[in-house]
Amino acid sequence: MALAYRKENALNAICPYFTMFPLEYPNKVLKRHRNEGPVVLDPFCGRGTTLFSARRFGFASWGIDSSPVAVAIAKAKLASCDLETPLELAGKLISENEPAEIPETPFFRSAYHKATLRDICALREGLLGLEAETDASAILRAAALGCLHGPLPKHIENAGYFSNQMPRTYASKPDYAVRFWKQRNLKAPKIDVLQVLRRKIERLAGLDQESPCPISHVLFGDAQSEDLFQSVSTAPSIVITSPPYYGMRTYVQDQWLRNWFLGGPDSIDYSAGPQLDHGGQQSFAASLGKVWRNIANRAASSESLHMYVRFGIIPSASVDAKRLFRASLEESGAPWRLVSTRAAESADAGKRQADQMKAESAAAVEFDFHVERI
Repeated sequence: MALAYRKENALNAICPYFTMFPLEYPNKVLKRHRNEGPVVLDPFCGRGTTLFSARRFGFASWGIDSSPVAVAIAKAKLASCDLETPLELAGKLISENEPAEIPETPFFRSAYHKATLRDICALREGLLGLEAETDASAILRAAALGCLHGPLPKHIENAGYFSNQMPRTYASKPDYAVRFWKQRNLKAPKIDVLQVLRRKIERLAGLDQESPCPISHVLFGDAQSEDLFQSVSTAPSIVITSPPYYGMRTYVQDQWLRNWFLGGPDSIDYSAGPQLDHGGQQSFAASLGKVWRNIANRAASSESLHMYVRFGIIPSASVDAKRLFRASLEESGAPWRLVSTRAAESADAGKRQADQMKAESAAAVEFDFHVERI
């Protein structure tokens, strides 16, 4: 059985995320280094699979991502609390907040039942208005993101999502979604938001077990920034990461609905935001090289530093992935030695990509690189 489906790993699946790599990858790496007590870093942490793996091994870890959605999900991987605390917080926020803004676009009117949308907006504004982040609020926020959209249930009492029929790992574009629902006469069911959240959170085995590091170890920002790395207060010794695919620029746009829940606009913002430079192979290698240089500079000079990188290229980009990755190491100016290069499993292997709306995506070409600083 794939690790993703095991009960003890339910926290890692709190919110399915597009292009996530399997838990088996960081687990395999950390088993190799478990006697070293490493500090783990993922500078492109996405939904926090590397952080969850480090937590299971009892290792301190750090995550960085430029997507607010990724950061919100990854923080949950380092949170610890009893199961009732986030549920009590949800009930309080929904009952005590009368939402000031409820989107009235065709998408939102078709995506959610009116009563359900009211409760979602109350929860959204309540979380946005909290004076301080807690472990319970981090869990509640990530759980809500995970329930925000997904497939319709056969029986309403078994609902696992708040929405009309949608994929679970990314948000459909509004115009397409509205046409899809109208053509099939699909109506958004009235969903009990608290009950769906309870079903989600009660499955999070091990949530009450103390985490080896706080949720503040997940940083929102651009890993190309030297200043951001000053906030990584413990020097990393193991890096496990998967940078954005070359040619893939729409991570935040594909998560636009979750980004709205976190305070973003109720429509898609196509501005690029902070990310690697996809303007050409040389530019991409140079910007990725800045990240590798920041890592080398932050790690203790007297200690060993290993990087394990799963590196992908979208099928439409006619690029030599191995050559591009090696170029990024050279651009860093740091003394890296390429230890090994292996073909990764296809990005389709074990993929839990929802296909309710028949969205098609070809598998990326991926390689696993092991690099050591010398």
